[in-house]
Amino acid sequence: MALRTIYPCYFDVSLTRKEGRRVAKSEAVPQPNLSRLARAAKSAGITVAEEDASKSHPARWFAREGRLVVDFAGSKEELLHKIASAL
Repeated sequence: MALRTIYPCYFDVSLTRKEGRRVAKSEAVPQPNLSRLARAAKSAGITVAEEDASKSHPARWFAREGRLVVDFAGSKEELLHKIASAL
């Protein structure tokens, strides 16, 4: 298993790819938050190792939206699609 960091901005439909969205618009949601991501990850069978609401994505340091640290063996792309499908 590998620890991976996930930020809510990866799933925000209002952001462009340059602004930090990492999934397709069809998989993105409006205003994702940390608790919603944690619930989606848990429902997809992913172990959530840590939640930290005081952290922010380095490119969006002003947003203080938090982050999840999850334990996942596959690639980060697989992980993002799994969480997005559970959202």
